[in-house]
Amino acid sequence: MTDALAATINEPGPHSAPRHRLDALGVALSLLAATQHKTAIGGRVTEVTPTYCRVSGLSAFVKLGECVELATEDGPQLGEVVRIDAAGVVVKSFETVLRAGLGTTVWRRGFVTLSPHATWKGRTVNALGLAIDGGGPLTQGQRAVSTEREPPAPMRRQRIRTPVRTGVKAIDLFAPVCAGQRVGIFAGSGIGKSTLLAMLARSQGFDTCVIALVGERGREVREFMEDVLGSSGKARTVAVVATGDESPMMRRLAPKTALTIAEHFRDQGENVLLLVDSMTRFAHAAREVALAAGEPPVARGYTPSVFSELPKLLERAGPGEEGGGAITGFFSVLVDGDDHNDPVADSIRATLDGHIVLDRAIADQARYPAVNVLSSVSRLSNRAWTAEQATLIMKLRAMIARFEDTRDLRLMGGYRGGTDAALDRAIDLVPKLYEAIKQSPDDPPSVDAFQEIARAFAPEPAAADSPAPQRS
Repeated sequence: MTDALAATINEPGPHSAPRHRLDALGVALSLLAATQHKTAIGGRVTEVTPTYCRVSGLSAFVKLGECVELATEDGPQLGEVVRIDAAGVVVKSFETVLRAGLGTTVWRRGFVTLSPHATWKGRTVNALGLAIDGGGPLTQGQRAVSTEREPPAPMRRQRIRTPVRTGVKAIDLFAPVCAGQRVGIFAGSGIGKSTLLAMLARSQGFDTCVIALVGERGREVREFMEDVLGSSGKARTVAVVATGDESPMMRRLAPKTALTIAEHFRDQGENVLLLVDSMTRFAHAAREVALAAGEPPVARGYTPSVFSELPKLLERAGPGEEGGGAITGFFSVLVDGDDHNDPVADSIRATLDGHIVLDRAIADQARYPAVNVLSSVSRLSNRAWTAEQATLIMKLRAMIARFEDTRDLRLMGGYRGGTDAALDRAIDLVPKLYEAIKQSPDDPPSVDAFQEIARAFAPEPAAADSPAPQRS
């Protein structure tokens, strides 16, 4: 205790009474606490493996999900507590290479928090919320928020009522979306998920776009930001990037960081578009972390915590509380081996408000985006269609189903025109419909998909009779 504090406590006079002495002691201790540094809590590494390290001395002081700092010889390294037991805690590093050795000092650092700010639009950050675009440090907002934020309470959330136009004809026609809806894009590898997400990123019905690229190829990040979005799209976009070569901790954190940023803008009353590519890679990263923590695999190698993390993450998107904005989310799902009954695909499909299925057979016909309109469903389509539009779409679906069901029969020459009037009409109109909903990333966004297919179905004007040649 300093001399000044001692003098305050021992000051003679009226303060020498016991009560006054206690009051003076309380003031002195408060002053001392305000001027001294907090006690640092630390431990030491007792076991190192290729995927994690074990630390003793922290079990009584940390919680699951807290971060720790490993004071390695090459500099500090950040990790997260993924398991706690009496013998110590298991720590997974946010870097790909664990540089700790036996006896390395480890300090407690608390939970990962972000302080989003309006100036983050146009920037690219990593999963920890640090700028990686060379544009200098990010401006920090006034409020720090945990990346493990809870979703809004169900009874305080707004109702979903307002349809939004995505600019993708196949979606606006057959699986329309409302502000605050959460939609999955299910596809195998190489069918066009990322391309479709790029087309959605240009949608004009949103104030802010937040993109999470999880496990993507590093070369595609700059191409996506500069070529796909362009200067106008980039100015309203925040990109969170964790490439495939980064650690599973970064890949698991990236979608949570993106949602935390999207929630900030939603709470400001903005209409936010959230794109996550892909949820499957998030599930793979969560599985790696859970296996390192000692969880048993239960379904195709996935651990129980993966299936609890998926709905918890997805529920954070959607409409905000009354008076706020909404997060409209598109989550791509990489279907392993084109098996749509994959456990991750099943879990996500059951949580979302709709799903768009991309079909390899359609992609093989060079019809892009390769949306299977018969398998794609929007659970809020009736709030986006008028009664006339709903009737038209039901008729178009019936025609497409009839056309596809008889494809093999017609290819073998087993059908003769005129036998079935409904099939004849499908044979005439469905190819025109397929041609009308084809769209490349270079095409401008659709303004009114229903008007565009109406023009495609309009009969061609009869060619005028050519005049008879004049005789000389």
